[in-house]
Amino acid sequence: MLELKSVGAGYSAFQALFDISLDVRHGEAVAVIGPNGAGKTTLMRVISGLIRPQKGAIAFEGRDLALTPAHRIVELGIAHVPENRRLFARMTVEDNLRMGAFMPAARARFRQRLDFVFDLFPRLRERRDQIAGTMSGGEQQMCAIGRALMSEPKLLLLDEPSAGLAPVIVQQVFDLVRRIRSGGLTVLIVEQNVQQVLKVVDRAYLLEAGGIRTAGTSAELLESKSIREAYLGV
Repeated sequence: MLELKSVGAGYSAFQALFDISLDVRHGEAVAVIGPNGAGKTTLMRVISGLIRPQKGAIAFEGRDLALTPAHRIVELGIAHVPENRRLFARMTVEDNLRMGAFMPAARARFRQRLDFVFDLFPRLRERRDQIAGTMSGGEQQMCAIGRALMSEPKLLLLDEPSAGLAPVIVQQVFDLVRRIRSGGLTVLIVEQNVQQVLKVVDRAYLLEAGGIRTAGTSAELLESKSIREAYLGV
């Protein structure tokens, strides 16, 4: 479904990613793990078209994303939940969800998608008229994920969904990821919470200093001595 080959990217003179190659197959949940500053958010921005690769190739269902404008990438079926949620804080929950259905095809199915999101996140139905910025961090994360789902994506990009949340809410967020997966949606998630994310994905890549250091199934990485010592504290 998604394939990156030897991708390099960065900001002006600063290069953040070096020769990144990875793939995500239809129906999978794949994680990119690693420390803060490793380049995980840059990777997500490159895939969603917010920044352009300096080298390499990115393909989604055979389409060249490196040559595709960001708004067209959304139309192809990729929805990005950014780090720190980036909600429209002064708008209501429902209006934030409406912004996720801005494309003509999604606007035509707005009510159906809204019901889908409210069924997935009943709390948002209760808070539909509440100003988004006044909700708790966990509720805002639900709203950010719900907004992305309004476009009926084929691939959902989740950038650090547990960042800044209390431990009990972190568990709820990963439970939400499990529920989303159960519906057959393909997910690519970048996350520092290695122990939690490896419990909900099929495979993972370890990104350090802008490069892929290792990859494997979630079970393999959970058993890896180096990853257990560096990221799991055991």
